[in-house]
Amino acid sequence: MSKKTLIKKMRLGKMRKRNRRMPVLAIVRTHRRVQMNKFQRDWRRRKLRIKDE
Repeated sequence: MSKKTLIKKMRLGKMRKRNRRMPVLAIVRTHRRVQMNKFQRDWRRRKLRIKDE
C-alpha cells in the first residue's frame, strides 16, 4: 500500500480545484470570447503526471 505524502496531496488538491468549468460571469463579461477552462480535464482521457518528491 502506498501512502500519499503531503506534497502529493497538496498537488492533487490544486489540480482538483482547477478542474472546474469556467464561471458564467467570466463568459458573460468577455462576450463569449472565453468559453472554456484550459485546465479542465476528464479523468478517463488525460492523466496527471504528478511526481512525488
